[in-house]
Amino acid sequence: MIELDGVTVHYPDRKRPVLRDVDLTVDEGELCLVIGSTGSGKSTLLGAVNGLVPHFTGGTLGGRVLVDGRDTRTHPPRELADLVGVVGQDPRSTFVTDLVTDELAYTMESLALPVDVMRRRIEDVLDLLSLTELRDRSLASLSGGQAQRVAIGAVLTAHPKVLVLDEPTSALDPAAAEEVLAVLQRLVHDNGLTVLLAEHRLERVLQYADTVIRLPGDGTAVKGDPATIIADSPVFPSVVGLGRLAGWQPVPLSVRDARRSSARLRSDLPPQPSPRHSERPGTVVAQTRSLTVRYQRLVALDAVNLSFRGGEITALMGRNGAGKSTLLSALTGLVKPAVGTVLVGGSDPRSLSPRRLIRAVGLVPQQPADLLYADSVAAECRAADSESDVAPGTCARLFTEITGQPAADGHPRDLSEGQRVGLALAVVLTAAPALLLLDEPTRGLDYPAKARLVTVLRELAATGHGIVLATHDVELAAELADRTVVIADGAVLADGPTREVVVHSPVFAPQVAKVLSPLPYLTVADVARTLGRAG
Repeated sequence: MIELDGVTVHYPDRKRPVLRDVDLTVDEGELCLVIGSTGSGKSTLLGAVNGLVPHFTGGTLGGRVLVDGRDTRTHPPRELADLVGVVGQDPRSTFVTDLVTDELAYTMESLALPVDVMRRRIEDVLDLLSLTELRDRSLASLSGGQAQRVAIGAVLTAHPKVLVLDEPTSALDPAAAEEVLAVLQRLVHDNGLTVLLAEHRLERVLQYADTVIRLPGDGTAVKGDPATIIADSPVFPSVVGLGRLAGWQPVPLSVRDARRSSARLRSDLPPQPSPRHSERPGTVVAQTRSLTVRYQRLVALDAVNLSFRGGEITALMGRNGAGKSTLLSALTGLVKPAVGTVLVGGSDPRSLSPRRLIRAVGLVPQQPADLLYADSVAAECRAADSESDVAPGTCARLFTEITGQPAADGHPRDLSEGQRVGLALAVVLTAAPALLLLDEPTRGLDYPAKARLVTVLRELAATGHGIVLATHDVELAAELADRTVVIADGAVLADGPTREVVVHSPVFAPQVAKVLSPLPYLTVADVARTLGRAG
């Protein structure tokens, strides 16, 4: 179905090709997972398949890409729309209408399908992706995860033969992600759809893949069965890391596989893991009292009482639309409470001057591009240094610590999604706010970048900064958070130490907790530390 023959992609601002002499085939009805570090070429590979490379991205394409016999060099994306469906990292950037049902109909209207066919397909997709309750909603009112499901649905209504997805579950809560992946699996197995999928959160998708393409970062590509490719991959999920630590052969790809191999390990481990070093929480840096926020008739937060302390890392978890992002916005003064109060550093954030506000509280939003306005990464960093009145080079140093790359003169729009997250985070951290708020901070981050982020945030907490993460990344919460707050329908459902809140939850428990249940281990590091092993 998909053939790449000697494909080389080179951009003028890159010394080496992003892809170099790539030869591979993806068969019809195959779910193929593309893995690799940030910047390794995953998005470029997907773009070569859907025709965006080179028609819209620039650069030079060598070799040939065929999709069901069509050459993408001579068929631009508009001539592939009936064959290849594309869902990008930022679904909102692809919306062209205002309402959910209109967006689902748009591609079909472009293909001039009959009205009765469009109506039937819209109903099918609404049921398939659990979007029925959102059918008449404005796209602007949707949460990030809801928007992602609508974007996937808008593609599926055209009944493409090939579906190309770039980080499709990054904005979804665990339950919603499972729903989407189950839908993709049914489409592959029942309809023969070919799916090419790039995803950093391998713990979610690896078990569903028929094949894996790994991009080492040197322009080459290696394709094979998941167990073979992941065995020596530097990018791997927690369940594979646990298998490597325990010496299981072959390494498990799913919780079920690992659970079947874990009886000996569970018997060898003590009832409680060795404690990791944790700073004692300091003074309260922010609090909410009976906080209620309404959007017209929708109650986004309902009488929420929470306090956040310096030196403490708190994870906010819950379904899409539960109210996590609204709480972060209230803490920065971006939304006005209908009832109750918000205090940051003892003051209403809406009363603080901009200079005082950036030192009291900083927010990294779901869409990091919202914070970026300069025409180069280096200029963005210089501006952050100036606005925060810190030594020149502070923001650039933070960017390098987070991304592992220098702050160059390239435009922020040319960065990968993970690199943009790193830049936005560096800009906010430059002012060293007493309270740092992050909305889905690992969206688009690979495992090495996530590890660097964890290190940076732990160092900040150790120096007294309070940190609040709104995240669907259960592995991040298990690794980093001292405390977890679960929000449902705008109300606090649970609030306590992370190990107590998530270890027995079928939704929010990380992979290691599921494998070793009922033992209260959350991460591979928990197991390694308890067994006295490094790594």
